[in-house]
Amino acid sequence: MARWLVKSEPSVWSFDAQVAAGAKGTAWDGVRNHSAKLNLMAMKRGEEAFFYHSNEGKEIVGIVKVVKTFYPDPGDPKGVFGMVDFAAVRRLAKPVGLALAKATPALAKMALVANSRLSVQPVTDEEWTTVLALAGEGR
Repeated sequence: MARWLVKSEPSVWSFDAQVAAGAKGTAWDGVRNHSAKLNLMAMKRGEEAFFYHSNEGKEIVGIVKVVKTFYPDPGDPKGVFGMVDFAAVRRLAKPVGLALAKATPALAKMALVANSRLSVQPVTDEEWTTVLALAGEGR
């Protein structure tokens, strides 16, 4: 199974809001970047993603899972883009900030570090394990 990272500004949609959405989850809508769209399209039910607070906080704060795969985004009048539904899995033991990620050699090629503007990103198994270790969740 693949792993991912999704980004949201906490003032728009926070991890707390994601947790409050419950097990049913909620739509991850509004993606308007073709690379991010392709990543959403590749997601499979049950795959997990880090939840990253962008602009405000700049830190990985939790884990979500895909509960519904790619479908059309009704907010896109041209019908080009779509969305998936995520449900919260858990909050990380401690957040992993962007500065720490950038200072960690094992994360040098991570999309969050190398292409920080992309809102939906793949995460390798090594990156996943490294972030969990940085969050105090062991290796």
